[in-house]
Amino acid sequence: MNYTTIPNTDIKVSKVCLGTMTFGEQNTESDAHAQLDYAVEKGVNFIDTAEMYPIAARQATLGLTEKYIGTWLKKSGKRDDLVIATKIAGPNRGMEYIRQPLNFSKQSIHEAVNLSLKNLQTDYIDLYQMHWPERVMNMFGQRGVTKIDNQWQDNFFEVLSVYDGLIKEGKIKHIGVSNENPYGVMKFLNESEKHHLPRIATIQNPYSLLNRLFEVGLSEICLRENVGLMAYSPLGFSFLTGKHLNGIQPDSRLGIFPQFSRYSNENCKKATFLYQELAQAHGLTLTQMALAFVNQQDFVMSTIIGATKMEQLQENIAAFEVQLSPEVIAGINKIQAVFPDPAP
Repeated sequence: MNYTTIPNTDIKVSKVCLGTMTFGEQNTESDAHAQLDYAVEKGVNFIDTAEMYPIAARQATLGLTEKYIGTWLKKSGKRDDLVIATKIAGPNRGMEYIRQPLNFSKQSIHEAVNLSLKNLQTDYIDLYQMHWPERVMNMFGQRGVTKIDNQWQDNFFEVLSVYDGLIKEGKIKHIGVSNENPYGVMKFLNESEKHHLPRIATIQNPYSLLNRLFEVGLSEICLRENVGLMAYSPLGFSFLTGKHLNGIQPDSRLGIFPQFSRYSNENCKKATFLYQELAQAHGLTLTQMALAFVNQQDFVMSTIIGATKMEQLQENIAAFEVQLSPEVIAGINKIQAVFPDPAP
């Protein structure tokens, strides 16, 4: 296992981050514990979760993912050996059942942090992230901002001030954003510098062979400002394993939750056929090529992988031993030119 550090910290994290959003929906508590055991055995020390998990989000299962991780942390006694990241849910996603108000006010952030600490059975959170912005913007498959959200008021300073207090209390160590764009990242960085407030260390956004939009704008910010990308959906909801090329598998995540159609449109299918041919021509599986491509990017701090079955987790972790040749990278870029970012 290879390791790096969270930018501007001394926290060492594995280049593989275990994503856990299936814990509590597609995976039982015993499944979750088995995955955690295996990942840690293989050197993974970085675990990512969120208060709204599992996915698909619903009130009946709210918080189960954090709770399953919490029971494992208590049982294993490995809390201080691991880096635990979780996230606060923002508004605008129809999840008002999580709390009222569902925003990034001091009240909401404190309530969310305290509940996550309770669910995770820990005294501190290593990396606390905002799951998506408060303001309405392009995310989760939307392209472009067509109008400004005039209901939202700039509160970057206020939010960072709340996190400053929580860091001083010892409840969280560092902060990050997720599903953000260049405007939000730079505003947070500027406000932290101007007022000597906590600096965002990470951004968790989608990045894969089917969605390379991060390379426009955000990658330069990460490289110049030293912010680490936690790349999620590197396999495009399993589409980049190739198993859906002859039709969506009914027992898969895409089959169970058809509303997640971001990665299964016709252009995604056409591009994936070409990526699979390229991988096979170089003696690779599509999974190996897809994960290795993400892992090799300089702006990627860690790649978040998730699985519902142990054999999937084993294959995914093993793929990080693969190094793609310049010929493979050139082939990938040719396909990207034909089908640019079909799953934004």
